[in-house]
Amino acid sequence: MPSVNSLKGTKNPIKIPLAQRALSVSPSVTLAIAAKAKEMQAKGLDVVSLSAGEPDFDTPGHIKDAAIAALQQGFTKYTPVSGTPELRRAVAAKLRRDQGLTFSPNQIVVSTGAKHAIFNVLFALLNPGDEVLIPSPYWLSYPEMVTVLGGRPVFIQTTEITEFKLTPEALKKAVHSKTKILILNSPSNPTGAVYSREELLGLIEVLRDFPQVLILSDEIYEKLIFDGRKHYSMASLDPEIAKRTVIINGLSKAYSMTGWRLGYAACPHTELSEAVGSIQSHSTSNPTSFAQAGGVAALEKGEEDAAKMCKVFEARRDLFYQQIAVIPKLKPFRAQGAFYLFVNIRDTGLSSLEISEKLLEEALVAVVPGKPFGSDSHIRLSFAASEKNLEEASRRISAWLKKR
Repeated sequence: MPSVNSLKGTKNPIKIPLAQRALSVSPSVTLAIAAKAKEMQAKGLDVVSLSAGEPDFDTPGHIKDAAIAALQQGFTKYTPVSGTPELRRAVAAKLRRDQGLTFSPNQIVVSTGAKHAIFNVLFALLNPGDEVLIPSPYWLSYPEMVTVLGGRPVFIQTTEITEFKLTPEALKKAVHSKTKILILNSPSNPTGAVYSREELLGLIEVLRDFPQVLILSDEIYEKLIFDGRKHYSMASLDPEIAKRTVIINGLSKAYSMTGWRLGYAACPHTELSEAVGSIQSHSTSNPTSFAQAGGVAALEKGEEDAAKMCKVFEARRDLFYQQIAVIPKLKPFRAQGAFYLFVNIRDTGLSSLEISEKLLEEALVAVVPGKPFGSDSHIRLSFAASEKNLEEASRRISAWLKKR
């Protein structure tokens, strides 16, 4: 019998009939650019990568120690699908401590990363044709998830004028009786915008008139907020809104645990958490057992670590913003949280895809185009990098633009 590879050159090669849902999804541009940058580095090219959406710090030692201890104690078997009781209790305690919200452990579902948690929640909620409001610019996976699950993403454009935040006026124009979900991300990837208490209350006033709308509140960057600002969860500001808000969070950004793949959904009703858990039981099942032991350590004893990293990121934001702001034709938005600069490139005359490709190939700087985030007039630069690399990237970008 011929091998599969031997059939490639035949006149009628086998064609796999992919499902339409698979054809509707685009690959992650951020991961693709990061992979290309690493490939170039492996070839010996001195690429400065500002594409990664992850802290450049190591996971704190006490968190690793907790996972190692769990391994050594033989904690290597299946756990409950929705996470260990210890980790779900730690999540509930964190939400009570930080936001004053009361969740029972059975309202918490721990997944393999916050991305997985979002997908599972949307899987449990969306019917074909359901509309999901997504403020733009947006994290690029939101619309892809909605589309593959049969929903319809509806974008609400924001700009620098409103600090890339959804306003009550814009929300009122977009929301209607058939709207199913509003996705809100604060602090925001890619813009770094952070909603204040007053801004969230303004959105709540609009949402009161649309009781069928559920809110998916992505709070993964909540520990990375600058200039004395405070994180507010919409669920903490109004008891009625809390009953229809799903909080998404995880350990990747705050505790530098991206590779551990631990995220969670805090559901307002057990009906939803049970549905999400059921879906997860037929896909990945439980998150990695010993990683969850590290998650407990992070949530119970990691606040000092998170605060230290935030302080470093804020200093880098200040440095990097100053360096990019003086480069002609570039207009960065001063991030209020997370670890990205969203830079307006309209004056360069290039699209975000064009400038990203040219910067990588000609200046050896990897950045992410804004088009997959909803704005072809911007690029995203991560300052989750050393000051030395940030300074070098700024120098290279400036020198490259001067040659044009």
